[in-house]
Amino acid sequence: MKSAILSALVGTVALGAAFGGDANANERDRKFFQQVKGEWVGPGEIVAGKYKGTKFTCTFTGSTPGEQIGMTLDGSCRVGLFTQRMSASVERRGNGYRGTFMDGADGKGLDVVSGNVNGSKVVFSLNRASLNGAMIARLSDEDSMTVTVSVRVEKQLVPVIGMNLKRVDGSAVGSVAQK
Repeated sequence: MKSAILSALVGTVALGAAFGGDANANERDRKFFQQVKGEWVGPGEIVAGKYKGTKFTCTFTGSTPGEQIGMTLDGSCRVGLFTQRMSASVERRGNGYRGTFMDGADGKGLDVVSGNVNGSKVVFSLNRASLNGAMIARLSDEDSMTVTVSVRVEKQLVPVIGMNLKRVDGSAVGSVAQK
């Protein structure tokens, strides 16, 4: 049970979605997703709820889906001796983005139902049955990404997970200069 809950919550880290109605928004979104390409590693912690204080480490590979706007993250997260495979994918569909973590809300994962890219930050809306939440991912520089996942409790968003990821492939991609 702990592994399934951790998988669902940590996996939201790998999710992305964005709205963009014009060419500028499309380019802004594409630029953000390009910057996520590469190898990322970092620690995280569950900061609220039943498993508060549980620390974990994740490793992800980010890629983009060819000509489509979006991203795929694939990897795993480790808690002590236990490793859980993680995968997520999001692409533009119609005017917005839709995505899944693992097998989506119909399985044991989550759905990305909306979001917004704003410069170096993206905010995603997450859903699974009666669970609603949000994830904020911020690229503080080309090699650092912080992620916060929150869930809605009554009318308030309560932070549940915090992560600090570092790029480990040695190259920044997208609009950032190569090292």
